[in-house]
Amino acid sequence: MRSRVFQFFLFATAASLFPAVPLSGSLSNGQRYRVNFVDVDGNALSTADGHVTVLVLTTTADREKARTVGERVPDYCLGNPNYRMITILDFTSRHTQIGREIATMLVRHHLNEEAKRLQARYEEKKIARDARRDIFTVTDFDGTVSSQFSGQSPAANFRVFVFARNGELLQQWDDVPTAAELAAALKGP
Repeated sequence: MRSRVFQFFLFATAASLFPAVPLSGSLSNGQRYRVNFVDVDGNALSTADGHVTVLVLTTTADREKARTVGERVPDYCLGNPNYRMITILDFTSRHTQIGREIATMLVRHHLNEEAKRLQARYEEKKIARDARRDIFTVTDFDGTVSSQFSGQSPAANFRVFVFARNGELLQQWDDVPTAAELAAALKGP
């Protein structure tokens, strides 16, 4: 899972005050959504906390697609505290508690390896910060997080979302967006 999709952006938890649209079924562009979760490093994350967020919902089977999304995020987003990318890794099969701990440990190991790659990209762009602090991945073992982003079985979906700072859904795709599509969505907010 050494995926570039597990990258970017500093997180500072902030409350966002607005009436959120309940998540049921599919999401609609232009609506506001606040979904809260915690990543493997214990960071509290939200789709509506003041960051422009690229959110990738994936399974381990589609990790190469997730990597491609990460590679297509524009360079101006790297290390920029206004932008962030979050990967929600939906484990499609049930895991025992020990299985979850082992899987989480392996995810952290892969994130550390990916951070080395991202650090090289940071150095190339003269970004002076620890890339590992900019990688956010949520492990979803029971489907509770993933199901909030899809009206169908979350395990069968690969989805990419772009949320504005206030949680407004700007764009969504069922497959990997082109670099131009992703850049256009990120420039919108």
